[in-house]
Amino acid sequence: MTGTWNRIDPIRQIEFANAVAVEIERVLARQGKVTNSDAVVAAGRVAGAVAAAVALLAPTDISAIDTMQERLPGMASRFVRILAAEAAERRARTHLSTAHEGQGADIQRLAGTGDLDAMRVEDWAGRVAGSTFLQQNLGISRSTLHRWQRSGTVVALRTGGRKHVFPLAQFIDGRPAPGVKEVLSAMPDPRHAWSWLIGPAPGPGRRTPIEMLKRDLVAEVVLAAQNAAMAKSA
Repeated sequence: MTGTWNRIDPIRQIEFANAVAVEIERVLARQGKVTNSDAVVAAGRVAGAVAAAVALLAPTDISAIDTMQERLPGMASRFVRILAAEAAERRARTHLSTAHEGQGADIQRLAGTGDLDAMRVEDWAGRVAGSTFLQQNLGISRSTLHRWQRSGTVVALRTGGRKHVFPLAQFIDGRPAPGVKEVLSAMPDPRHAWSWLIGPAPGPGRRTPIEMLKRDLVAEVVLAAQNAAMAKSA
């Protein structure tokens, strides 16, 4: 039997979502607790989309949601943190792409001479974070991060003493991009490996190697890393 919930006109669904979004924006504006206008609009759109999606659920599905009500606030907070982390990663990628148009060659030169070791990580590696940030925002436990670090699956950059930070641009859905481990195998020095990953792309298209890994071009990047390592040692 077909219920009325899956016969809702898509246009009416959009109108419903927009109406909820507008009302949420008004409430937030009246409260005055969110001063960023873009954040207010984003919150309204998310709330409208969720409300419209719930309106399409079958009664049995809504009953299942009723049993999860106590977990919903925590799930919503985690969802927003994930969105924020993804936005930060996009900003970092944009920053890196812009910066490396003018500085990529300089970083590669420094990596070749060893001067990169004398630079602060924050001055060249893009946005980095410690284990606490990764656990709270990407859901990566400290034990998992330590295991990845020991196995050479993730780039960990030493910032002084025994402290390490991790470039955010290497993560996809809370995991290192595929191929990072193979690049680190070819280039065991994590600073030089990361400078290569965010430097000029090994082929056409102006994409950095880390961007290529995120597009599943693993074989091309790994081969280029191996060639670069052999050329450096020659």
